[in-house]
Amino acid sequence: MKTIGLISDTHGYLDPAVFKHFADCDEIWHGGDFGAGVAEALADFKPLRGVWGNIDGKEVRSAFPEHNRFSCEQVDVWMTHIGGYPGRYAPQVKPEIYTKPPKLFISGHSHILKVMFDEKIKCLHINPGAAGKSGWHKVQTLIRFCISEENIHNLAVIELANR
Repeated sequence: MKTIGLISDTHGYLDPAVFKHFADCDEIWHGGDFGAGVAEALADFKPLRGVWGNIDGKEVRSAFPEHNRFSCEQVDVWMTHIGGYPGRYAPQVKPEIYTKPPKLFISGHSHILKVMFDEKIKCLHINPGAAGKSGWHKVQTLIRFCISEENIHNLAVIELANR
């Protein structure tokens, strides 16, 4: 079993509470728009996986891919910053998500917290919202969940602060 801390859209701001909420996590996954200094701080704390977002510069883009597809336990995971959500997938992911769907699809970008199951392709979609202070979201959010074999469970939404 692995416990995952999922964060996105930090835009250069890393709330100190993230370290408390992710203390028992095995890995941290970042859905893009890190901003300056965030990747280094998270990677110094826990193993880090991520994707670059539209605000990220050369340093982040050289360290992280645009699309990150990998297995965790027995779950096929696809993470990308601009991915859309069930029924409204982004054009750049739409062909592959329908022909080779993952079991877990993670995106960021919208600053809108969403956890939705796409019944059509049997895929769980998660967008952790935004953990940073930049953007139009009203509450900074994170998600923590577990993966055991092929099961995704114990999902918790964490509200850090009102903006």
